[in-house]
Amino acid sequence: MLLFAVAVVLLAYIAASLGLRGKLPSGLPGYIVVFALIMVGAHVAVRRFAPYADPLLLPLAALLNGLGIVMIYRLQESGRQGNPGNLVSPVMPTSTTLYQLVFTGVGIVGLVLVLALISEARVLQRYTYTLGAVGLLLLAIPAVLPASHSAVNGAKVWIIFGGLSVQPGEFARLALAVFFAGYLVSKRDVLALAGRHVLGIDLPRARDLGPVLIAWAASLLILIFETDIGQSALFFGLFVVMLYIATQRTSWLLIGVGLFLAGTFITANLSSHVMERFTIWLHPFQGSNPLNSSFQLVQGIEGMAYGGLFGTGLGHGQPYFTPLVQSDFIFTAFGEELGLVGVMALLLVFGLLVQRGLRAALAVKDPFSKLLAGGLSFVLGLQIFVIVGGVTGLIPLTGVTTPFLSQGGSSLVASWILVGVLIRISDSARKPAPQPIQDEGMTQVVRAA
Repeated sequence: MLLFAVAVVLLAYIAASLGLRGKLPSGLPGYIVVFALIMVGAHVAVRRFAPYADPLLLPLAALLNGLGIVMIYRLQESGRQGNPGNLVSPVMPTSTTLYQLVFTGVGIVGLVLVLALISEARVLQRYTYTLGAVGLLLLAIPAVLPASHSAVNGAKVWIIFGGLSVQPGEFARLALAVFFAGYLVSKRDVLALAGRHVLGIDLPRARDLGPVLIAWAASLLILIFETDIGQSALFFGLFVVMLYIATQRTSWLLIGVGLFLAGTFITANLSSHVMERFTIWLHPFQGSNPLNSSFQLVQGIEGMAYGGLFGTGLGHGQPYFTPLVQSDFIFTAFGEELGLVGVMALLLVFGLLVQRGLRAALAVKDPFSKLLAGGLSFVLGLQIFVIVGGVTGLIPLTGVTTPFLSQGGSSLVASWILVGVLIRISDSARKPAPQPIQDEGMTQVVRAA
């Protein structure tokens, strides 16, 4: 399956180069051989450290990662072919694809370290509160930094110094997932107790609402100080779903959704940036010009509409007219050049990746590992829904990345670490139980008798 994924990436790379130049790419051996070697190294590490893991997790992630590199290469080469950038979408540097390939290697190193250093996922339970503090610190750093070192397009979610930029929220979600899993395993019996029975739903006791209210307040602070709907939704959604998995109470889901909607409404009236996101969502085609905030969304929607059912073909469209198409809006680039059929195939691959993670969560017996796998799988699916829903106009636009596809090192490395944790949990779930050791002397006595 991994060889099949690499072969699909190779064919996509050739198709993109033929569409751009009408000939095979000159750098074909370089990019593909390096990518293949990185993935073979990952496969060897998985076979060495997690031989019983789900065999589809690595190929699915590799396929998405490889297609993301191909699209970034295609967008980078558009500028070199004489396709000028517009007022808000300049030509990409020629080193962009190389950097994405390097970050792929760094991500695989992260995956290997997870498998080599963590023999069982439940070992992480020892560091529940330490990782919780680390996650909150990573979320808080951009909020306290000056805008010149943290803000991009109005959202303060970066750490920027010189030419180096890191999005700490990508790693904060992983740390907080461990914290939530450890906390809920120890407190789930208390949180599962029912209070009043209203409209057929067992509501939790008022005294048990504290953790949810704290998580809600933290998500509001992210919205207010970092003006980022996406990070807030992922953070609060992760906690509420893991709480539901731990307690099996639908009331927690209803309370969580209600609190998030109320918090978003309050913040929208306090923050002009958040309110602008809702205005763009409701009225995207009013005053759509390069100087208007809805221009990016409209360009992406029109690009996907132009692609139609089967797309223009790799290298034959004009996705570079959408601002930040290589990062936030890379899904619209696939929609324009691969069409509805292509993006549905991408969503199917994402869905399979999430499903395999949830399957590991169902199979593993350790409660902590079960919660952690379920939470990580859900937050991966939620991130895909948030960004795809935003660029298609289904929900308000947010600044989260598309896992494995978007340009950017933080997102890619964090996504590979997440897959590494799922592989470790899957290995624990699928590992056969050790056979009991029989005493040879006792066996001979039994046989003689």
